[in-house]
Amino acid sequence: MTTLVEVLTSPAKKASVVDDCVDLVDREVADKSGLSGMAIKAGYGAVKGIKPGFIKGAVTDLVPEFAKALDPLFGEAQSKGEPLGAYFSKNASRAADALLAITDGKAERSKHALVKGTYGRLRGTAKKNVEQAMPRLGQLIEKYAS
Repeated sequence: MTTLVEVLTSPAKKASVVDDCVDLVDREVADKSGLSGMAIKAGYGAVKGIKPGFIKGAVTDLVPEFAKALDPLFGEAQSKGEPLGAYFSKNASRAADALLAITDGKAERSKHALVKGTYGRLRGTAKKNVEQAMPRLGQLIEKYAS
């Protein structure tokens, strides 16, 4: 059975996967509303302003680690014959915990004070926001796994 790391990081697909992931993040941020949405949009804008391509570079670095962290869910969905989008949505809490464990470590080790501060301010609502992104993430993975 193919692993999610192999699916998302193959030389033929990785650049497209990264572009689609950046687009997914942009759409998720754009969809946020209310006071917390304003905070997320402001923080995202500040991080994007660090330097051109910062978000794309971060996503490029994160894709292999995220794929490894989500591989158990990927394998479970495949073995059960369930669509990835639906399976990731059904297991959104597990997936969010796996992804946030990685970003927590990255933020802690970041040399960018703005990244650390912004992440720290937004971390309290991060799990809910990552869980809300699972349908799109599952569909993105489904696109490349088929």
